[in-house]
Amino acid sequence: MPLIDVSIARGRTPEQLRALISALHRAAEESVGALPENTTVIIREVDTEHWSKGNQTIAERNAAAAG
Repeated sequence: MPLIDVSIARGRTPEQLRALISALHRAAEESVGALPENTTVIIREVDTEHWSKGNQTIAERNAAAAG
């Protein structure tokens, strides 16, 4: 019974999130033989102001890249 818990920066479309969920289900099936009905996927969207790497938030990096 795999539980796949993913954190991702907020901003994806519902279609992108759905595609991610489907891909994660397929990966569990193909890699460990998990049955789809026994696989749980949780997608946690994190605000870009609340996620940092290298002491810079995603929002700050995006703002700097935009000019």
